[in-house]
Amino acid sequence: MRPVVLEEALAEPSVEPGRECVLCPPLRYRINAMADLPGEASVIARDRDFLLMPDVAPLADGHLLLVTRRHRQCAGDFGEPLWDRALQWRDHVARLYRQAYGTGELLLFEHGPALSQGGGACIDHAHWHLLPGVHGIRAVVEGRGLPGTPAGYAALRARFRTGHSYLLIEEQGTATVHPGDGVRGQFLRWAVTVALHGETAGNAVPAMAWRWQETFGLPDSRRRFLRTVRAMRRAAAALDRPPEHDHRDDSHQ
Repeated sequence: MRPVVLEEALAEPSVEPGRECVLCPPLRYRINAMADLPGEASVIARDRDFLLMPDVAPLADGHLLLVTRRHRQCAGDFGEPLWDRALQWRDHVARLYRQAYGTGELLLFEHGPALSQGGGACIDHAHWHLLPGVHGIRAVVEGRGLPGTPAGYAALRARFRTGHSYLLIEEQGTATVHPGDGVRGQFLRWAVTVALHGETAGNAVPAMAWRWQETFGLPDSRRRFLRTVRAMRRAAAALDRPPEHDHRDDSHQ
């Protein structure tokens, strides 16, 4: 199997005519530009399958997105090689967090839409959220009547292929998948905000805004974004090693 040429790995894939996904080119960095934030220049690392970049409205310092280069609905839409590659990236982010923040513990979450806008997704393009040292989200989600079961490739794939949206949570080394059909938009961002800041007394809403549309571009959000870029760049330079790639020809399928 032939190795990946650098130029090939970094080249943007072709775009289907009429696509309007904000995580696909040519719109990929449009929201960054609206907030006067760096777009492509803020990408921490990349290969032919994934981009690692800061969330445009980070919930905490170190909030990153692992985004597929090619358009995929969610991780349940991955082939098994791409799933394995995503897990390699997750482990790489844990190393970045350990270098930058002193903890390799991470939170991973995904709104997994089987159908458009399902599972609390507001963008139908596969992306994992990653944050350092955050936990308690599973308890918040299960406290809202959404029990979890052990998560892995087969579990997510089965839900996606049968038309059921899902919520994926990995915290403290344990991954669970939860029912996602009918949940409100950005539900897991809400759950993270509750875990971090609590809820307003007497209300089932957190004390802080969680929807990215409400916070991106605000001064605190911009500062958090830029701090994340600086911290991740320093960590990446110290590690000086991207995740290893097995170069399987079908790793982007």
